[in-house]
Amino acid sequence: MELDAFRRLFPIRFHERHLLESIRPDGRALGRARDTTLMLGAVASANGSALAKIGCTTMLAAIKMEVMTPTAEAPDEGCIAIDFHMPPICSPLVRPGRPAEVAPVISKQLSDTILRQGSCDTLLDIYCLDADGALFDAALLSAVAAFSHLQIPVVSHNDDGRIVLIPDDNSGAMKEKEPVNKEKIKLKLNNLPFSLTCVLHKNYILADPTSEEESIMETFLTVVLSARVS
Repeated sequence: MELDAFRRLFPIRFHERHLLESIRPDGRALGRARDTTLMLGAVASANGSALAKIGCTTMLAAIKMEVMTPTAEAPDEGCIAIDFHMPPICSPLVRPGRPAEVAPVISKQLSDTILRQGSCDTLLDIYCLDADGALFDAALLSAVAAFSHLQIPVVSHNDDGRIVLIPDDNSGAMKEKEPVNKEKIKLKLNNLPFSLTCVLHKNYILADPTSEEESIMETFLTVVLSARVS
């Protein structure tokens, strides 16, 4: 039987043969993660953005900031709205017109991981461009990188005394307004969360699984740690 046919018909046996040799079909050791790349500023129209790749898994994160009126109960707190998108181009398992089942799960995990206090009204959109396993790890990486690239826009007071955003070109009536902050402010991150997903199969632990490995393994485990920025 040809190797590709055996892999399709008996995927568990195929992978277990590799596990016996402590190696995976892509040549990695069991505990080795795939190569990771980051590109900041991937979306010019966003206040902060990043493109993250872990192996073939690719995420694009973009942040837009808006002015909001804080509540009386939490005058120092803003809001982060997170949307995780999985278009059909990212995986053959995602059908047009039908949302991916994992999308709301990852969106909830991201909301639980990213701190909300002390922000403006922040809109974070993450687009999965290629879903080849460890989606949460790549999504979190792209989100944190986008926040590290984020620059808080210049704001001013309008005629009603409300704070409004000043466009980058500072055009129109905004030229007559004295800005509250004269320059964009780079967001300072005190902690950088990062994660690693592993799959467990019998007595084996595989770090950073591909989508093929995720589809046949028994148990998933994701560990999130936070590195403090000095």
